[in-house]
Amino acid sequence: MAGHSKWANIQHRKGRQDAARSKLFSKLSKEITVAAKMGDPDPDKNPRLRLAVKEAKSNSVPKDVIDRAIKKSQAAEGEDYKEIRYEGYGPNGVAVIVETMTDNLNRTASNVRSIFGKSGGNLGETGSVSFMFERKGLIVYPADVGDEDTVMMAAIEAGAEDVQSSEDGHEIYCADTDLNDVSNALEAELGESETSKLIWKPGNTTELDLEGMQKVMRLIEALEDDDDVQNVTANFEVSDEVLAQLEDA
Repeated sequence: MAGHSKWANIQHRKGRQDAARSKLFSKLSKEITVAAKMGDPDPDKNPRLRLAVKEAKSNSVPKDVIDRAIKKSQAAEGEDYKEIRYEGYGPNGVAVIVETMTDNLNRTASNVRSIFGKSGGNLGETGSVSFMFERKGLIVYPADVGDEDTVMMAAIEAGAEDVQSSEDGHEIYCADTDLNDVSNALEAELGESETSKLIWKPGNTTELDLEGMQKVMRLIEALEDDDDVQNVTANFEVSDEVLAQLEDA
């Protein structure tokens, strides 16, 4: 699994996601509202909304919260969110993509720029780092859903491009435009996935030592704590030794 995925697992085990539960619910609800506003409020007729609802459910967002987010999209007085992507370099030259949803472009741009600066990074122009990533669909299943061969065969039949299996689970990648179809096909074969979403997959990675990883962690955590930030992706890689040091810290 990529460095960012491994670190996310460490965050989860340390309980950081539990501490930020309300913030996570807010971000997922915002995605549901925007998806419903851009298309049909019926998840069965709106692939983006269906994926947003599925991601929310996988993170234990209550049904009433999901329903309210969909209803909010139909309210005339609802906020008008814009999706803006920021790109830059963090400590040690790590490439970072920040996806935001905001009703105030000046506030968001100022906050993101400030966080990069305070964390030893630099915010760049759009396109300055995204060329090092590919837009892909990611579907994740737990390790106990089946062995590597079983998941691989199901993924091939569903139209996926790649499968990466480890003790942490199975990561299935597909073309971004095929995510809804591949997710549905896998669900019919393997059951409900842990997550199904669009991601930025790095083409190459930057290896970090413990000090470098801690600096990058501070940048990513500061970005993720901003209410306007939906997703943060970075192209770092860390060794098992550094991961063990992080878990013990």
